Amino acid sequence: MTAAAVHDGSIDTAHDITPTEAPARVASCAVSATALTAALTASAAMWSVLLSDADTGEMLLHHSPDTVLKAASVAKILLLVEAARQIETGALRTDEMLARDPELRVADSGIWQHLHVDALRVDDVARLIGIASDNWATNVLLARVGGPEQVSATAATLGIRDVALHDRVRDRRGPSDPPTLSTGSAQAYTDVLIRLRRGAVITPDASSRVLAWLRDGLDLSMVAAAWGLDPLAHTAADRGLTAINKTGTDDGVRADVGILAGPSRAVVYACIANWAGEGDADPQRDEVLDLMRAIGCFSRDAVTR
Repeated sequence: MTAAAVHDGSIDTAHDITPTEAPARVASCAVSATALTAALTASAAMWSVLLSDADTGEMLLHHSPDTVLKAASVAKILLLVEAARQIETGALRTDEMLARDPELRVADSGIWQHLHVDALRVDDVARLIGIASDNWATNVLLARVGGPEQVSATAATLGIRDVALHDRVRDRRGPSDPPTLSTGSAQAYTDVLIRLRRGAVITPDASSRVLAWLRDGLDLSMVAAAWGLDPLAHTAADRGLTAINKTGTDDGVRADVGILAGPSRAVVYACIANWAGEGDADPQRDEVLDLMRAIGCFSRDAVTR
């Protein structure tokens, strides 16, 4: 199965996410699953972690994979799935122009808030979400496809469980708002990724479209930090590694899910951490990111050895 680049509504399957024949000359991290499991168990954070062979389903690393935690922006994947579904049915056109509603503006992640252009094509809005987790683009596309209720209904129809996008993105959450943007478990996210890679979410074209929107994600600060890829240019294989990922960040939340392919095999992974944030100091964040990078080292070894 290939990840596609989408241009003008067409799908270009030039970039593969299957194991590559290119040699990966990188040093081994020499970190074991046993050591990682011990560190995750000892951590003050709550974790949901799973790393599996993308083809055989063999679990290479797991820690509370069925635990549902806050996952911040990772569930924007479900929004992209819904957009791809509506494109398949004709309810949404890739060239339809979407205006950015000032009422839906949100700060933090995203590029659209810094641009002068007030309207973008549907596929460009989706790409902003996949590349930069763009919050304003998320809210605009979510409103166009029918809101969180429609996203949830499609997820249920597809048999996706334990992953939920509860609300639009907000700068502040009031007592009447859902308490968090999204929740999910590592097991549920790896299941979705495996299905996308196999072309089994809606149709092969829809699956490829979603992976294409996610293809060039800029956030390589978590699990992906261990792979040494260029955050601004990693579409093509680099040192034999090809990656697709989606991350989520909030106070006391870090989440990274994705697919990593190398010379030996491809793996799917989901790594979600929740902890009690302590404002600007937040010392737990450093331990969480160190552990996520160690999991990234383990995943790199898994696809290159």
